[in-house]
Amino acid sequence: MDLVLQLLFTGIGIGAVYALVALGFVLIFRATNVVNFAQGEFSMVAAYLMVVCVELGLPYWLSFVIALAGMALLGVIFNLGVYYPLRHRTYLPVIIATIGASILLSNSVLAIYGPQPQVLQGWFDTPGIQLGPVYLDSQYLLIIGVTIFLVLFNFWFFEKTLLGKKLQATSQDKEMASLLGISVSTMIMITFIYSAVLGGLAGILVAPVLFVSIQMGSTIALKAFAATIIGGFGDVAGAIVGGLALGVIETFGAAYISVPYKDGFAFLVLIAFLVFRPQGIFGERVAEKA
Repeated sequence: MDLVLQLLFTGIGIGAVYALVALGFVLIFRATNVVNFAQGEFSMVAAYLMVVCVELGLPYWLSFVIALAGMALLGVIFNLGVYYPLRHRTYLPVIIATIGASILLSNSVLAIYGPQPQVLQGWFDTPGIQLGPVYLDSQYLLIIGVTIFLVLFNFWFFEKTLLGKKLQATSQDKEMASLLGISVSTMIMITFIYSAVLGGLAGILVAPVLFVSIQMGSTIALKAFAATIIGGFGDVAGAIVGGLALGVIETFGAAYISVPYKDGFAFLVLIAFLVFRPQGIFGERVAEKA
């Protein structure tokens, strides 16, 4: 039981990172009806920005602010350079453009910083606390705490604020939102900024746990994408639940079955959902007339 509790805590911590990136997937999809396959690279770029700022001797909190500000700027550039020129095209050219942007981002960082993985220190000097039989790592506690805060913030923002309601209206029907006086382009811009910041935050939080490398973005993005499908594509709650579930499944699979194949467990679960419940946990089955 002690090991089970320890694995559960670790799995929730890792799953929270997947959930944050999956949330970025969902927000972009609801606003533009396309999947942003560069979402994982947002996490990687933010982690490298943190490493650069810390190596320059800047305070950790200031490095954090600069990294998130850089991600907000990247969200603006991504919207104007990738999505906006193709906004009137079908979803396929936009998806291909996001894949191209992800390759550009990863290779740009590789050319600038090199292939050597980097280490980023955590927020706290204390590595963790012992709570009975379970060791609570301080970085995992931070990840879980930030995720809980963002879940509550998203609920308050989208349900209780005027801007949040405008964003929801834009995601549901762009033409009707435009007729109601809502600036659709501005709402989509805000969505890209928020999505980039979420992805960057996930990368910064997980960087002290993992090595900061070029491949970290694609690995996180694949798990997060699987989480969005498992939870129900386009559903915010589904992204959170799917991410947490994948983290727990991956951790228990590595502990009890095989560490080298731990990345495969998430995709086995994904295949099972695609076969038996393709609409996901929170998705609704859509019937089509013959």
